[in-house]
Formats: sequence, structure tokens, C-alpha cells
Amino acid sequence: MYLEDMTLATQPTGWSDGQDFRYKNDVYDRLWDTLTPADCIALNTTANIEVQSINNTLKTPVEVLRTAAQVRSPLRSLGNSFPGVYIAAESEYYACFHFAEILPISQGKGKHRREFTINFNGANYGHITLQYLNPLTMCYGPRKSRDSGFVEFSINQTGRSDLPPILNAFELFYVMPPLGSPTDPADVDAMMAIPQIYTIDKDDNWQRDPCLPRDITWTGLNCSYDSNSPRIISLDLCASRLTGKISSSFFNLTAIRYLDLSGNELTGTVPEFLAQLPNLTVLNLSGNKLTGTVPQSLVQKANNRLLQLSLEGNPSLCQTDSCQKKKRSVLLPIVTSFATVLVLLFLSTIFFFWRMKRQATSQSKKEGLVISTNRSFSYSEIVSITNNFETIIGEGGFGKVYFGTLKDNVQVAVKLLSQNSRQGYKEFQSEAQLLMIVHHRNLVSLIGHCDDRHNKALIYEYMANGNLREHLTETSGSTLNWNERLHIAADAAQGLEYLHNGCKPPIIHRDLKTSNILLNEKLRAKISDFGLSRAFANESGSHITTRPAGTLGYLDPQAQSSGNFNKKSDIYSFGIILLELITGQPAIRRDVNGEIIRIQEWVTPIIENGDVRSIVDPTLQGDFDTNSAWKAVEIALSCVLNTATRRPDMTDVLIELKECLGMVTAVVGSQRMDRGRTRSINSLEMRSLEIYTETAPSPR
Repeated sequence: MYLEDMTLATQPTGWSDGQDFRYKNDVYDRLWDTLTPADCIALNTTANIEVQSINNTLKTPVEVLRTAAQVRSPLRSLGNSFPGVYIAAESEYYACFHFAEILPISQGKGKHRREFTINFNGANYGHITLQYLNPLTMCYGPRKSRDSGFVEFSINQTGRSDLPPILNAFELFYVMPPLGSPTDPADVDAMMAIPQIYTIDKDDNWQRDPCLPRDITWTGLNCSYDSNSPRIISLDLCASRLTGKISSSFFNLTAIRYLDLSGNELTGTVPEFLAQLPNLTVLNLSGNKLTGTVPQSLVQKANNRLLQLSLEGNPSLCQTDSCQKKKRSVLLPIVTSFATVLVLLFLSTIFFFWRMKRQATSQSKKEGLVISTNRSFSYSEIVSITNNFETIIGEGGFGKVYFGTLKDNVQVAVKLLSQNSRQGYKEFQSEAQLLMIVHHRNLVSLIGHCDDRHNKALIYEYMANGNLREHLTETSGSTLNWNERLHIAADAAQGLEYLHNGCKPPIIHRDLKTSNILLNEKLRAKISDFGLSRAFANESGSHITTRPAGTLGYLDPQAQSSGNFNKKSDIYSFGIILLELITGQPAIRRDVNGEIIRIQEWVTPIIENGDVRSIVDPTLQGDFDTNSAWKAVEIALSCVLNTATRRPDMTDVLIELKECLGMVTAVVGSQRMDRGRTRSINSLEMRSLEIYTETAPSPR
């Protein structure tokens, strides 16, 4: 049984007319029909029901469980007057009954007792008793509907019970046939591989069948439905921040006619296999960083007007074979002319570098700083780059950070080691060495260094939008929308996941906070400040030190007390950052009495009351997806658990955050569908029925 090939739904009961009710706090985003059956009286309560109970398996909202229908006396069966729920004959279906005792009934000898059984399509289940304000969900199936197409049930009072049965809510799901033949398997395999190779900006979590349903195909993708299985004929990944080489996965899209990979940062050569795609008529590779020579087979197809080929904006790409010939024709006489000179210079060059190496080794040992792979700047160049240290853009433990511009107009940030720095050459060397070997798109890159006697500086890529903390203050002047916040969280998670699980040995940051999350001009997030980072020194993955680390509010209390900093202490700090993104509030604040309140301390009780909207940043003015907000809060709170061993690994955190982004994408996609009142739940379609009374909360 493949769930992606099925749709689960409910049908209206026909008891009476009533409004659909969608509870804003339903984590599955279900729609509930709100009505009361005939021959029943309405019960309701305002008491707090234990919705977190393990018996509430489908997370039925508290508002749903606070209302119930009770059969009128002297009737002993609920459902006899219920006309049934009609579904297609011979359909396979599932049914779930939701109960909660909302009357304070005294149990025991000589006292009231409510006990009942469920008769569902001829099968009896029970005996069932309820605990006060403790929900219970009972699900049955799969079943086959009768020839009549009606599903019938009754809830019957037992002989030992002196109270009639109740029902709070009822859900029915049935399996619908597939929407059509799935997309060609080769196309599916190719598309599933692409997100694993690149970070796709347009749709971070492509899911389900790429071509079905027709009205919600994957972003940037078009399909042909002429054959039995849909085929992918068009793929637009323009400006999607693709990096690295052109993947061979594209070769498996044998039906593709249009492929646009322009405006990215693709590197390497243009692969020969692109010319072997039999149906390709448009190929746009412009605006990348491709190198080498364009395959002659592609050039020939373009010359024969079989292919519209766009290659402009690749400065290092040679579009004809004449480049190589010209290069060889120029190099040959040069090599011949200087062959003798090169031989004579060979021995002197070896001697020269031997002397330089000895001097460099001696100097590096003396100064305690070894940097060899990045561009070297003199102190006078640093003065020129920063225009005599004109603009300060930050300040940290090492010293001040200045804005600078290189000769090629590349903007940079220059971190100058102050003579009065709280952190000395050892920390300075640690950051330099780490940044030389650690490279990731979500970590700030080191461009160069200055090691000019007593003047030492590190030159980084410039992050035009500053740090994340600046964007979450009330005086920022702009508001990050919900989608941007989730993307920033996922970017930071990818950077931290690389430090933890992509580096060997793993690296801990030890001072992760919103001011160390920097944003470029496109609001892509990168982690900065590795100055106090340390590689794990033992197999347990911990680093014990008496050296102070971390910032109040972000520092893991368990690590602070023990001095044992490990991956879990970084994950605690990340959880605080995620809570700041969700709420817009700082990690710590003071109440009217001057007492420090940590962000998780005021968030937790509000969430336990089922009110996620009260904690989301009010500057968003309610413009966010509730389901993804719930999930983001759950992720954050799991990261800040007091017991470090219970916190998730960063790989799991990253997966969960990408699912959050997928929820936002699904909501956008659902707006393009004319589905009536149906909503998506885990790629399945579900509707639900709630027993509702006149005194229950009004639908919004």
C-alpha cells in the first residue's frame, strides 16, 4: 500500500446543517463539521483537558474535546437515529472515535458509572470507560463498505452503566484510487537526486510525484501527459543558487526539451552528455562560472539549429575549439624561446625557495601563527583597504571589525587584532587555521590575512545585511517574514551540521548566538566567529575546559556547570536562536522586578496551553503558517531540554527544519488548488467531524 497513491477523505453526515470549523490550533490543520445529532443533548466544559495524553493519538484539539453529544434518556444507544455516512460502495475505509469525559462524574460503588461499547458495521468493541478530562481515541479499520455504501455505527450503554454514552468527535477516512499513472520512474529518480546534490531555492523540499496532481507539479517543472506515464519536458532552475558541477542526474531526463540552469554558480566543464539528450531543444547555461571548452557536439547541434544554446556570462568558458589551438600556438614558441632560460633558473629557484621556507618557518614559530593558503596582505594594504579604518561595522573579543574594499571592488570585513584584545595570538591562530580548512556555503569565508609583525588581521567576505540580532530588534526598521526566518534557521542549521558531522574531528562553536549569524545581500545566513572553537579531542565527542565560553542566555546550563562543551551545548544555543526567530524576543529579558527570564521559560507555559499564536513575533501581524510554527517551536524546545542526552543531533534538526519549509511550500501550493474544504495532512487528504454545541466557541 503506497500512501502517496491514495487520498483519504470524509463525507458529511447529513445529521443537520452546520458550519465547518477549523481550529487554529489543530496541528494537522483539519476541518471539523460542527453539529449535534438528533435525540442528543449538548455537553460542554471550559476545563483544561489533557490533550498531551498518550491516548490522544491523533492530537485532537482541546476545543473539539470540550464539547460532546449525550443521548437523551431513556435512550441507551447513540447512533440509532444516525443515518450513516455515505461512501462509495466496496471502498476501503478507516474510522476514529474521539471521547473525553467532560462531566465530573464520581466513580465507584454506589456512584455513577458511564460504560459503553461500540458496534461498528456489525463488530462489537468495548467495554469502554472514560477518565475525567482525559481524552481517548479509538480507531478501527481497514473495512470494506457494504453494498449500500453506508457506514453505520452505534455506541451502546452497558448493563452496568447508569449513564448513557457520549461522543465528542468522529472521523472517517477512505481510500481513493490513484490520481493517475505515476511519473516515469527514471524521471522521478533523476528529480529525487537533484535536491540531494544542490540546495534548491525555489522548493527546498520537493515531495511526492513530480507531475501529479497536474495542478500542483513541482516548482519550475512542466510535464507531458501524452503517454501512459507523465514525462518531464521542462525544468527551470534559473537563479536557484546551484553550486558545483552540472550533475549527471540531468542525463536521465531523456524526455526533457527545455533546461534552464542560468544565473547560478555552477563550475567545471560543460558535460558531453547534454548533447546526448534526444529531445533537448533549449539549453541555458548563461551566468555561471563554467570553464574549459564547450563540447563540439553541442556546438554542432546549435549550428544546425537543433538546439538553442545560451552560454554568455561564463568568462572562463571557451565556446569553440579555436581557443585551445590558439593557446597552444602562442605557448609553443614562448616555451621554446625560454627553455634555456628556465633550465638555468631552475637551480636558482630551488635555492631561493629553500631559503624562503627556512625564513618563513623560523618566523612562524616565533610568532605562533601559521597561515599558508590564503592571500597575504601587508599592514599598509589593510590601511588602504579600510580607508584608514574609516568605518567600524562590529566589535568582538579580538578587536574591532572594519568595512573595506579590495582593488577589484570586492567588499570585505577586516577583523583587526587589538593590542588590548581579551583574546590573544593563540585564539587568533585558532580562528585562522580553522577557516583555512573549513569551507561551507553557510560558514563565513576567509579571503586573506595580515601577519605584519605586531599587526595582525583577518579579511572575510562582507555580509551586507549584518547580523541576525539586528533584524530582530524593534528598531531594525524592517521585518523578516516567516519564510525568510525559516530559511535563515535552515541555513544556520546546515552550517552547524557541517561543523558537527562534516568535519573530522568534529568542531564545536562554543559561542553560537544571533549576533554570530550573519546575512548576505540575499539574506542567506552564515555562521561566523570561530575564535574559541575547538576540535573534539576524544572519542566521546566532548571538550573539557576551564576557559570561559558562551554568552549569557545562549550558554547551556549543563555545560556551564560541568565545563564539558560538546555538540549538545551548541544545539542548546541553536534552540535559543530558533526561539528568537519565532518570537522576535531576546534570549533573556528582565521582568518588572528585575528578575532574569529566559526565553524558553515564558514560551513553554503558553505552548502547553495550546496557544502558538501568542508567542510568534507580533510584527508578522499573523502572516505565518500555523502548522510550521508549531513544528518550529517543537524543534526549538527539543534543543533546549535540560538533559543534554535528550537533545537531537544537528542532522535531525536540519531535517525537521526542512520539513517546516516544506509545510510553507505546501500551503502556497494549496492556494493554487480548487479543493473546497479539503486540506493536506502528511500528503494525505482528510476531513473531520466534530460534535458541536451552541455554546461551543464560534468558528472564525
